[in-house]
Amino acid sequence: MYVYADNAATTKLRPEALEAFVRTAEEYYGNPSSLHTAGQRAKEELNRCRERVAAALGGTAREIVFTSGGSESDNQAILSAAYFGARKGKRKIVSTAIEHHAVLHTLEKLKKEGFEIVLLPVGERGIVSAADAEREIDDDTCLVSVMLANNEIGTIQPVKEIGAICRARKVPFHTDAVQAVGHMPVNVKELNCDYLALSAHKFGGPRGVGALYVRTGTPLKNLIEGGAQENGRRAGTENLPAIAAMTVALETSLSRLPAYTKRVSALRDELIDNLSKIPHCALNGDREARLPGNVSFCFEGIEGESLLLLLDEEGICASSGSACTSGSLDPSHVLLAIGRVHDVAHGSLRLTLGEDTTEEDVAYLSEKIPRVVEYLRNMSPVWRDLKEGKRTYIL
Repeated sequence: MYVYADNAATTKLRPEALEAFVRTAEEYYGNPSSLHTAGQRAKEELNRCRERVAAALGGTAREIVFTSGGSESDNQAILSAAYFGARKGKRKIVSTAIEHHAVLHTLEKLKKEGFEIVLLPVGERGIVSAADAEREIDDDTCLVSVMLANNEIGTIQPVKEIGAICRARKVPFHTDAVQAVGHMPVNVKELNCDYLALSAHKFGGPRGVGALYVRTGTPLKNLIEGGAQENGRRAGTENLPAIAAMTVALETSLSRLPAYTKRVSALRDELIDNLSKIPHCALNGDREARLPGNVSFCFEGIEGESLLLLLDEEGICASSGSACTSGSLDPSHVLLAIGRVHDVAHGSLRLTLGEDTTEEDVAYLSEKIPRVVEYLRNMSPVWRDLKEGKRTYIL
């Protein structure tokens, strides 16, 4: 049996999106910047896609910038707010300890340039406090950046409340909504955000395309210099077939969202209940305020990498955390932020269910994962020491 349970890393391309990609590549092959008929037809289709994406998010077409994905969108938003803030003498940025590395690494770059970076704690539930964010905002703050939903443990953050605080204090607010869009309701006006990043391949679109919402009147600095594409905000010929595919994938996801949320949340809860029966394990993140498909556990006495390899032999695709750091030997910064010690954090497993996940898949996961965990523990000298009382159980 084969079970794909790594939808947070990437989702399968929706057939509707693939059809849109092929149709657009065949029918709208002109360069949208060209003045001839083929180019203008492509430009009209590009504008239609922009209007549809904006409508899906609750914004306006002028507020949508098409990018290569979430990382580029995050980088452009953060650097724009930082550099425009610095012109006014504001060099403080408030964020959280569980952000995606697209955010954290950009903040590290800015720290080297003299910006003050404050990373708010999240506690064992994996949720930042809006009150903590409000306390850190002062006259020197040029940006607050808080993700809408965490990519590893799936916890949903109080972005609406934090955004309202920022709006009242006239501080730009950015949210990385890469994991959230297509999986929960997202409306830019309700979230009170000035920048919002999304990526198509997280909701059934193609890889290499995304968008950045930029609220009207919010400054935006170019990351890529060249032509005047995207109203002069992002140089480079637009990947129109991919943009069209993303547009269709987004609309399809939203049309199915109520049914998806109900069904996948039930499967998630069933899987959490089943895996919680494994001795000395712990669910990572809040049980309730989490994405519909996210199941994240730590298992004491094993290594996550070995767990993933053995599960792969059983036909199960999973991960130990973010796909962007799968080559790292360091424990997840997200798990450390919620209080997991290094030894326990190394034994993590992230299962992310999707629209194609079935009851049979959950039953298979519930059967195979405990067996593989037990197998690895029987081989582990650490587990032997725990059983013999030479070490103390943490979980």
